[in-house]
Amino acid sequence: MNFSLQNIEKELKRRHQYSYKWFRKQNDQWDRYTQFIYQISNWEALIRKIAIVADTQELDKQQIFQYAANRWYNFWSAQAVEKIFTEIDGIEPIVEIKDSEKDFYLFGIPFDHKTSVFPKQFNKTFEYAQNHKAELIEWLYKNQSTQKRYHLKNRLFIVVYEKNGEHWKLKAEIELLKKAIQKYIAGFRREQLHSFTFADGQTTLSDIIWVSK
Repeated sequence: MNFSLQNIEKELKRRHQYSYKWFRKQNDQWDRYTQFIYQISNWEALIRKIAIVADTQELDKQQIFQYAANRWYNFWSAQAVEKIFTEIDGIEPIVEIKDSEKDFYLFGIPFDHKTSVFPKQFNKTFEYAQNHKAELIEWLYKNQSTQKRYHLKNRLFIVVYEKNGEHWKLKAEIELLKKAIQKYIAGFRREQLHSFTFADGQTTLSDIIWVSK
């Protein structure tokens, strides 16, 4: 991951001038249309590529724009978060880049990471969630997407919450995410992890890093 966190933050924030909607659930066909998001980190280059695909595939321009822009935004935010983690002493990156169940070892414990907006469907306040962390973690596991990265293994959730309701915009606040992650790791104790046993019978370890503004 040879990219600058500052540059990724700048590029991600260029997405903020547009509304955030999906039009449809993620699916394999539209994922194939938008596979290019993994190779393009520049916003202007992304816009040009979306226009080309809209024309060649005869797709609704607004719908393909939102689908591709959202996937791109979430992917590059996640790449930045992974880079933040793996630059910290005590965290070892995974050598196999196609490992969908873990991104790094935190003091020897394998973890996947996922940045999630605070879910409206949780039907509880942010303050309630902070005081009932295990309840929200279990909800996040049970309501995760059933796409490629679905699993019930160890996961660290970064939950973003913006008081004005635009939680998604905090995924671009890379410096804010970095400070929260570094603070969490500096005070990390294995005993603080929450343990779950899901339907597969395996023990899962998880925790939440809160990021709010």
